[in-house]
Amino acid sequence: MIGELGRRSSAALLVHSALIQAVTFLVRPATTYRALELDVPGFALGLLAASYAVFPLLLAVPTGSLVDRLGERRLMAIGSAVVLACSAFLLFWGTSVPALVAGTALLGAGQLACVVGQQAVVANNAASSQMDSAFGYLTFAASLGQALGPLAISLVGGASVRPDTQAIFVLSVCMSLVLFVTTFGVSAKVSSRKRASKAADGNPGGVASLLKTPGLVRALATSATVLAVVDLTVVYLPALGTERGLPAATVGLMLTVRAVFSMVSRIGLGQMSRKLGRMRLLVLSLALSTVALAVAAIPMPMWLLFVVMALLGLGLGIGQPLTMSWLSSQAPEGQRGKALAMRLAGNRVGQVVLPSAIGVVAAGLGAAGVFLASAVVVGGTLLLLRGVRLD
Repeated sequence: MIGELGRRSSAALLVHSALIQAVTFLVRPATTYRALELDVPGFALGLLAASYAVFPLLLAVPTGSLVDRLGERRLMAIGSAVVLACSAFLLFWGTSVPALVAGTALLGAGQLACVVGQQAVVANNAASSQMDSAFGYLTFAASLGQALGPLAISLVGGASVRPDTQAIFVLSVCMSLVLFVTTFGVSAKVSSRKRASKAADGNPGGVASLLKTPGLVRALATSATVLAVVDLTVVYLPALGTERGLPAATVGLMLTVRAVFSMVSRIGLGQMSRKLGRMRLLVLSLALSTVALAVAAIPMPMWLLFVVMALLGLGLGIGQPLTMSWLSSQAPEGQRGKALAMRLAGNRVGQVVLPSAIGVVAAGLGAAGVFLASAVVVGGTLLLLRGVRLD
């Protein structure tokens, strides 16, 4: 059970979290396959990938303000409806590059609203002592959805090189419909009217005043760094495997191991946080990630690299939910939705800026250099935590 939510509402929230990620990780690869069917040039695939981040970057903060005014469930319902409309649009009209770009951008907007709403439910209904555990369960469900989406493509596509995208979009419509219906099983106990009055009475400032909240900028920077490094691992581990002559199937299994251990770390997050303290656990997770990234750059036996990926999964898996609970505890009551939305916007910026910067710095050092540079960046975030009290 999450905070003040009942069992049924908590279950609906976790199912909603898993479903929105599953639909996202189903539709995005499907749009790429559809674009390949249309024989689009390479730059169009880049445009397609970038279009997903457009709305999250532009609308994250306004969406955060919206959830603080309208309430979590209403925003989740709006987001789910947008995702359903996106799936239907791609099913019936996704036959050109502009249509695929529009559909992908629409998916990004719907996913943003759903995720901000979900995180605000936890932030506004979980006690401070339960927040780490609650965000751990929420991110575990999200990770599960990220694994189920690609699995659905495998089931629909079979052994073919290019799967039947029309069948995938039909599946996404069905899953999106379930997502929309599930929204109404979530009943947040903090009323939007009460929360809005608190925000208006005690916290009238905007983004600038919110950024002055002690520790908030550090939390945003830490979160963006951790997520960017997760992306870098997914992109550059195959390159590292190629440099060392590892089969693609082995590299895929290593990525799976990393993801599974990230999920495992989130199940017992509440207990670990209570025993060690939130700050100590966050420092430990970042230190573990730093060491794992640095060690991965060193040539080693294949079995040992599996161990390193497992440790990296544990470290990075803990970092994300802890930054969510950190932000929620630091943000003024009535502005938690806005703070969490700023985190999502910061994550998107980090996913663009950090990989580009690290790629340039490590250009002459190969994939191993990217892992080493990532270790330096993650290790650098430990300096941001000096003097911060989270417990």
